[in-house]
Amino acid sequence: MSGNWTQQYIPDQHGRVAIVTGANTGLGFETARMLAERGAAVVLAVRDVEKGERAAARMTGDVTVQALDLTSLESVRSAAADLRAAHPRIDLLINNAGVMYTPKQTTADGFELQFGTNHLGHFALTGLLLDRLLPVPGSRVVTVSSTGHRIRAAIHFDDLQWERSYSRIAAYGQAKLANLMFTYELQRRLAPHGTTVAVAAHPGVSNTELVRNTPAALRLPVTWLAPLLTQKAEMGALPTLRAATDPAVSGGQYYGPGNRGQIRGCPKLVTSSPGSHDRAVQQRLWTVSEELTGVTFPVPALRRADL
Repeated sequence: MSGNWTQQYIPDQHGRVAIVTGANTGLGFETARMLAERGAAVVLAVRDVEKGERAAARMTGDVTVQALDLTSLESVRSAAADLRAAHPRIDLLINNAGVMYTPKQTTADGFELQFGTNHLGHFALTGLLLDRLLPVPGSRVVTVSSTGHRIRAAIHFDDLQWERSYSRIAAYGQAKLANLMFTYELQRRLAPHGTTVAVAAHPGVSNTELVRNTPAALRLPVTWLAPLLTQKAEMGALPTLRAATDPAVSGGQYYGPGNRGQIRGCPKLVTSSPGSHDRAVQQRLWTVSEELTGVTFPVPALRRADL
């Protein structure tokens, strides 16, 4: 396989069903578009159905739209029920949607917005759909993290919802670290089944709407430097696409841009922070996530003897 993995390496996807969250714009749009062009039946799982329909109209292939608001567990459950009814099998679940550096806000269920949307919403959706993936050989759950998982990032079990104080940067770091820890723990649970794998990816620094909530002090420098430091959304989507489609991918891997600093470039296998591999924290986060969402997975934790 060439070191410069590009869209041309995406294998034929005919016969596969792919669900992509947040697919009406940016990275999600490009991910969905390229999968549809390669023959997948793609579901754009989006909060704004009208925007989703407009996005679908710009794509070629079998593309449908599903309402999904990750800030509401009621919406997550409703969307999962619709998807289960429409799709007896799912090959790809791509947990792409996210928010970044938002002012302090809460979800419909009272969770801090970044943690609730980026992690808990996707955790619940994955748990509710996983039995549609488990019987499918080669199925994958791909969750999009960020280099932000290294920045002021920790899982603050004593204040997960940032009720005592709030830092939008640290809260984003917690949410993106949670995405990785979820992937690693999910992969351990999936491994005995031998069919579905969990993989993570990050887009580097991509020029998308996600940066609209950048703190005011950084907004002007980011605008000036964007042409030099960022890459287009179609390039930023490639790590996700490689994680989702490359036959050489293994469960528990993490893909990002290959250039220095993982800012831009063609996707390659990368490493995450040492803290993201703390199994005790991963398992505690999993337990807390089940309690907060009320969703349990059809894959139990491994016994200590199996770890």
